[in-house]
Amino acid sequence: MQKTFSEAEYTGKKKLIRRNQVLNEIDQFAHWALLEARVAPFYTDNTGKRGRPSIGLSRMLRLHVLHQCFGLSDEGTEDAVNDSQAIRLFVDVVLSHESAPDATTLLKFRSNLSKDAQ
Repeated sequence: MQKTFSEAEYTGKKKLIRRNQVLNEIDQFAHWALLEARVAPFYTDNTGKRGRPSIGLSRMLRLHVLHQCFGLSDEGTEDAVNDSQAIRLFVDVVLSHESAPDATTLLKFRSNLSKDAQ
């Protein structure tokens, strides 16, 4: 897939801001496969069903981590994905091909996790 102008500009940056460093550290040290395996039984995937396609567990976990680590609201997380190339790379969202997950999707994911954890 061809890079967007925003991606090309971002990769040419010489200085990483603190957000980039934090996201790189999270990505490096988080055990994503283990987290996905633990959460997978509680994640409802609507593949093959009517409605919007599923976001994907990996992406939803990364969004949840952003939400928790940066103290963002659901709307703030949605805005951050739309606003920051560093966050889009962390979450693996390409806005030229898809839209950012909305606040309602994030709320439902957190709600399902907390409901199933009880």
